[in-house]
Amino acid sequence: MQLIELLNRIPVLETHGNNNREVSGLVFDSRKVTNNSLYIAMRGTTVDGHSYIASSVEKGAKTIVCEEFPTHIDENITYIKVKDTSKVLGHLASNFYGNPSEKLKLIGITGTNGKTSVTTLLFDVFKNLGYTSALLSTVEIRIGNTIIPATHTTPDVISINQILAQAVKEGCEFAFMEVSSHGISQNRIEGLHFKIAGFTNLTHDHLDYHKTFDEYLKTKKRFFDELDNTAIAVTNIDDRNGNIMLQNTKAKKKSYALKTMADYHGKLLEVDFNGMLLNFNGKEFWTTLTGKFNVYNLLLVFGIATELGYEQNEVLQAISQLKRVSGRFETFKSDGGIFFIVDYAHTPDALENILDSINDIRTKNERLITVFGCGGDRDHSKRPEMGNIATKKSTLAIITSDNPRTEDANQIIKEIEAGVEPQNFSKYTSIPDRKEAIKMAIKFAEPKDIILVAGKGHETYQEINGVKHHFDDKEIINELWKLMSK
Repeated sequence: MQLIELLNRIPVLETHGNNNREVSGLVFDSRKVTNNSLYIAMRGTTVDGHSYIASSVEKGAKTIVCEEFPTHIDENITYIKVKDTSKVLGHLASNFYGNPSEKLKLIGITGTNGKTSVTTLLFDVFKNLGYTSALLSTVEIRIGNTIIPATHTTPDVISINQILAQAVKEGCEFAFMEVSSHGISQNRIEGLHFKIAGFTNLTHDHLDYHKTFDEYLKTKKRFFDELDNTAIAVTNIDDRNGNIMLQNTKAKKKSYALKTMADYHGKLLEVDFNGMLLNFNGKEFWTTLTGKFNVYNLLLVFGIATELGYEQNEVLQAISQLKRVSGRFETFKSDGGIFFIVDYAHTPDALENILDSINDIRTKNERLITVFGCGGDRDHSKRPEMGNIATKKSTLAIITSDNPRTEDANQIIKEIEAGVEPQNFSKYTSIPDRKEAIKMAIKFAEPKDIILVAGKGHETYQEINGVKHHFDDKEIINELWKLMSK
């Protein structure tokens, strides 16, 4: 692409060199520079990309976008000064790939819990409606039937535009994307044009990164603040932060709720482990998904599909055909009558939601055994809170490791135990080895008992001391059950 085209709508402060040159690709990692690349010098928390301008030029970069010109200017290179390279990168990427987010309907979902479920459910609903779409989620990236492994909740903005451009090429009309607080904070959605933004909820999470809840809230809100007046914002007004998201948005405002009047109102009529009977805007239907949190997820899906112009009965028919998202309230029953649930719940609110959903369904004649832990190198303050919730709402809680990463698993467990109230001391035990913890749950369980294994869900690894080891909760459960039931 010609540089002059690439700079369209880019707020350039100063240019040194020839603008009439070809750009073969965009790079913000100097190690990936190839001949005729445009290198964007980004300021990170530990590394300043401006330090790598010279090495990028040596490797073949002919255009440099930076916040300050280097001391040594190469007259054969074009230097472009901008105020904020991290914000400009998104617009450069959009221009380079032909502004793909403007050529399809991009729907972004943000919130603490439910992002993966809602985006995946939307992808499946529109597949049921007969459309080819793209999905950018924590679990996977899909373009139609093609699956690309996902490495981050929100990929870098060059990768996003590359994926969206491929989606346009493949004939996709829609793209459904998780929008994380990290992605918003790091400008990874800059330059994207969202047709609809959906808000699920906001609870205690990621304070290791954002430091305060207020900062976390402001970051999420920024997504809605930056929507233009052609967009639609659909928010959960049962969540106390739902209306805050809409305070400064230029987008058309829509709401959904179970507890209060809203544009999209839902009722849970019947629920068991096989599914739910629901009423959305006066229309009854059955779904195989279960749990109150899934009522909210489906209601947001219903609202978004309706806002995209689809008839409500048609949308509900497509919703009724949905299957459960991998690792989200995924249930299976052993031949010995024990009921297993695997769920990704790894925040206090998510764990409480899943336990409340199970307790709403069970008859109380069966026991609820919860196996859970907390991830290392993450927000410490949620650990005691999760210890309190799990022991309060389970017959037995087995505290174990999740992904300890570079932390000591035993220290993480101690921090979880600190939240257990004295009256619940007899309701928990701690087993650092996750496989042994699951084994203990199966040993303790009797026919009809329920075992919840929480925290990892769809993940197929356990990260210990920076190394990822294969570990799939579902595989481990099946393996142990076969061995122990002989």
